[in-house]
Amino acid sequence: MQIISTEKRSAISEIFKRNKVIIGVVHCKAFPGAPNFRNGNITSVYDAAMRDAEAYVAGGVHGLIIENHGDIPFLKPDLIGPETAAFMSVVTDWVRREIGVPLGINVLANAAIPALAIALAGGADFIRVNQWANAYVANEGIVEGAAATALRYRAQLRADNVRVFADSHVKHGSHAIVADRSVPELTRDIDFFQADAVIATGQRTGNTATLEEIDEVRSATRLPLLVGSGVTEANVDTILARTEGVIVASSLKEGGVWWNPVEKSRVEAFVNAARRQIEAGEQA
Repeated sequence: MQIISTEKRSAISEIFKRNKVIIGVVHCKAFPGAPNFRNGNITSVYDAAMRDAEAYVAGGVHGLIIENHGDIPFLKPDLIGPETAAFMSVVTDWVRREIGVPLGINVLANAAIPALAIALAGGADFIRVNQWANAYVANEGIVEGAAATALRYRAQLRADNVRVFADSHVKHGSHAIVADRSVPELTRDIDFFQADAVIATGQRTGNTATLEEIDEVRSATRLPLLVGSGVTEANVDTILARTEGVIVASSLKEGGVWWNPVEKSRVEAFVNAARRQIEAGEQA
């Protein structure tokens, strides 16, 4: 079995200065231009993002992803207006200056080009791209892999320091277009298209990847592997034993609901549950 990434240094260890990480997601409220931005008060959007970022970091996470999750329903990448990149850049800059942990950017849906621009403008370290190498049928319609255009745009910006964390067998979609390709093959495509880390997910936000799928992804790449949905206090130890990190949000919100504020006590309990694996990673 061929594995492409034999010489890459770990993006996790280079960005976070540790071998296993917990990354919290700041689900920004709707930005101007989105249907649910109704009160005309952009400051309230910034303030909510800052409160969540502060709660995550006070609870012990190692980094954050800034995401426009309030912009439901999500547009296809070519339809996303420049206002989204502008407002997300401000949020990113605020969080970077005040919080000081490594940051990632995810612009939904699959908008790698705006994400790279935001990362460069706001000082983020990586972007998350849900569909990097293949096309799939999503809520937004047919979404194509972003790697070819995104890597050229990154080169144009001279932003090679901004890493790419890419999902394998991405949630919220049907893989009918590539249904004849196994999860390991899809993962090798991500690796071949020069991503820096791979993310395994479940079927939707808050739904975890199975251990079987995590192991399938792990078998196909030497890139750092993270699980990007459905991680809880109950399963984080098991998942971190197989991976280099977790990306978490819903289970750390009030009531375990993604649109609620982050609850510091939930973050602390989650970090404590992950501590054994985090410490084991430091000794590796």
